[in-house]
Amino acid sequence: MPEEILLRSARDQAAAVRAGEVSARELVETCLSAIERLDAELNAFVTLVPERALAEADAMSAGDSRPLAGVPVAIKDILALTEGIRTTFGMRATGDWVPSMDSAVVRRLREAGAIVVGKTNVPELGILPVTEPHRFGATRNPWDTARTPGGSSGGSAAAVAAGMLSLAHGNDGAGSIRIPASCSGLVGLKPGRGTVSVAPVPNDTIGLVTDGVLSRTVDDTALALDLLAGYELGDPFLASPSAEGFTAAAAREPGRLRIGYATEAPTGVPIHPDCVTAVEETARLLESLGHEVEQASPQLDPEGFLEHFTRIWFADVGPGAKTLAAVAGGELDRGQLEPLTRQLVEIAEATSASDYIGSVSYLRTASRVLLAFWADHDVWLTPTLAQPPLEIGALEPGEGEQPVTMLAKAGEWIPFTPPINVTGQPAISLPLHHSDAGLPIGVHLVGPHGGEDLLLSLSAQLEAARPWAERRPAVSAST
Repeated sequence: MPEEILLRSARDQAAAVRAGEVSARELVETCLSAIERLDAELNAFVTLVPERALAEADAMSAGDSRPLAGVPVAIKDILALTEGIRTTFGMRATGDWVPSMDSAVVRRLREAGAIVVGKTNVPELGILPVTEPHRFGATRNPWDTARTPGGSSGGSAAAVAAGMLSLAHGNDGAGSIRIPASCSGLVGLKPGRGTVSVAPVPNDTIGLVTDGVLSRTVDDTALALDLLAGYELGDPFLASPSAEGFTAAAAREPGRLRIGYATEAPTGVPIHPDCVTAVEETARLLESLGHEVEQASPQLDPEGFLEHFTRIWFADVGPGAKTLAAVAGGELDRGQLEPLTRQLVEIAEATSASDYIGSVSYLRTASRVLLAFWADHDVWLTPTLAQPPLEIGALEPGEGEQPVTMLAKAGEWIPFTPPINVTGQPAISLPLHHSDAGLPIGVHLVGPHGGEDLLLSLSAQLEAARPWAERRPAVSAST
């Protein structure tokens, strides 16, 4: 079967299976063939389960009414557990641990008819915004293989961007869905806090992390959110369900919105001209669509935010690494950790409980100040990233530098995404711009709490006004 079917949306693929246009087995076989052909160059996958995927496809027949019937999907190899499929969190220290259960998001995708074909590459413990783990090696960007597809959902992004499949799981604790969406020319929605459960994994203290997907269309993102959203027993955070459904929201006009936009980073780091242009062009497009647009930004103390955010981020690494090692069957062997992870474990052990709680309190207070912006605006528009996709190895420490300098370099690249994990708002990266060099440049739209409907409606309007679905990277199922 021609690989072009993989470039159709997940919704269309399921419809083709339902109508008998293609069998689930043919669709999965085509996906596996594309992975075999393309992944040697991109390194998006770390584990494949072809026999299992084909057996599940064989059990599916035409007429299956489930919304993702027969659609091959990939699961990011961190946070989301996959029953019977190796889960490593990008670490050597976890060995080849195989969970005995699915996470809620995986269970919900499978219940909707999706067929998991494998797990995608991640940085160790999801720490960095690039996907270059020592255990599995770097994932490369289909648009330019010398550059990163971003992280930490980089393997998922590379797989979808290259057309190996149409939908892949991701998660986002400081931008890890939005960053690779921007680098790889995809739609990447970070749902609001409590919208999608990370069960059975316990949430971090303030709920920075949430699950979601990477896709090529707003409609597929909305469809996935309809399937994934919802409370699971024991969740510490709870969001109100969508009154109309996310797919319905994406299909309607957003109405006239008040949109503030920024081309300067809250931390003062320089912004690449291509990223500035992307925002300015989007602001003009939004104005032409009838929205009220002005330059405006919420209040944020950059020094205080960075100090307290990094303290929490660093401190959570140590317990996380130890817990994973224990779950995988033993004590943490620090010699198997990457130098950055090992240094962060040491920092975590030196962080006092009072300092940690103080940082939690600071960030909650800062959130109240930042969120005041949405009393007068519906959406905030920024670049997703301060620079185009980085070259592979760009964050590596120089001679004599400590590993933790990698995070300082990363912070200069991602000034816009982490604050929105702290506030817990929904945010989306859209592939509305390409540089003269042909690299994807995402724009970042941030909505109010409970504003996924609003963001999806606005994003669909922008997609209709400036379509991106026909763009193809250099490494693609269509080539």
